[in-house]
Amino acid sequence: MPFAVYLLGLAVFAQGTSEFMLSGLIPGIARDLRVSIPAAGLLTSAFAVGMVVGAPLMAVLSLRWSRRFALLAFLVTFLVVHVVGALTTSYAVLLGTRVIAALANAGFLAVAMATAVALAPSDAKGRATSVLLGGVTIACVAGVPGGALLGEMWGWRSAFWAVAVALLPAVVAVLRSVPAGAPAPAGTRARGELRALRRPRLLVLLLLAALVNGGTFCTFTYLAPLLTGDTGIGSSWMPLMLALFGLGSFAGVSVSGRVADRRPIRLLVICGPALAAGWALFALTAGAPVPAVVLVFVQGTLSFAVGSTLISQVLYAATGAPTLAGGFATAALNVGATLGPWLGGLTIGAGLGLRSPLWVSALLVAAALVTAAVAHALGRPPSEKSVEKDQPAEAQ
Repeated sequence: MPFAVYLLGLAVFAQGTSEFMLSGLIPGIARDLRVSIPAAGLLTSAFAVGMVVGAPLMAVLSLRWSRRFALLAFLVTFLVVHVVGALTTSYAVLLGTRVIAALANAGFLAVAMATAVALAPSDAKGRATSVLLGGVTIACVAGVPGGALLGEMWGWRSAFWAVAVALLPAVVAVLRSVPAGAPAPAGTRARGELRALRRPRLLVLLLLAALVNGGTFCTFTYLAPLLTGDTGIGSSWMPLMLALFGLGSFAGVSVSGRVADRRPIRLLVICGPALAAGWALFALTAGAPVPAVVLVFVQGTLSFAVGSTLISQVLYAATGAPTLAGGFATAALNVGATLGPWLGGLTIGAGLGLRSPLWVSALLVAAALVTAAVAHALGRPPSEKSVEKDQPAEAQ
């Protein structure tokens, strides 16, 4: 795998840290800027909405640029708005920086996916995807707890400064490592790429990715109250529990990177039902600490193994739209990351208890399995047949 792909993963780590760290900084921001906790919470929602809307829009915009210029433009924009966010005393300005940061992050991910796939061997798109998504999982393991620690020690602004500083080596790395003459390939104008994205098989894959990611973030969002409430684990253990989920996520993308290029359907057929069953088992055993701790790691592993494999299959299936495929894949993941927590919150608000998000996660993954089965029955399965021209035959 080219070293430049790992450098792109470093940038994804820094941006992922920014996306997730707000959960631990909300009280400090609300207190410092003299706004309510719900108002401060809108900073997270603004970022999520910006990611969903921005991914396809920024991908279309980037088609006019070389990939190196696009990556640098998005990275520098992301860095600058974090400096502004660290300096501002205005809630409105901070809210605006989160929207702009989300747009830049969405654009960077879309172009980074296309660049990583272009730099990697033609039969290693799954490995390239796993490296980028690995940056997100490492952000969960180290970046988010680190941001919370900085917020406790030196205030929430220090976490914004840390993200800006972490992006500096990524900017230099892109400048030095991504080929200068790497414009979007001939014929990849927006209209042509959009035509390539209308294949039913590809749309099914995007829907599956959204549903699976919805299940993942539905539980992840409410994991701390579940474990401290129903399971009875002390709040002091929550950073470790969140890190354990992140370690499982990293294990999942690592497994996907090794398997998704050669045996993607086998991985999905085995891990998909196991993921749905795991969420249901978690709901049934959440009152006991030992199975809960084990399932935090296992479900993190299965969630990201399945999700990463689906994204790699999107990229295999959309060779005619490499940049917009990355944009729509990013949007699908963020639709899931927005929908899942919303549904989980509805069930908790309805009085169904802290375990109810686990059942929502199980139902979302079950819906993905049913969707895949229906697509297969209709003769349009999200299968290896859609990418057999782009990857080697499965080893026997």
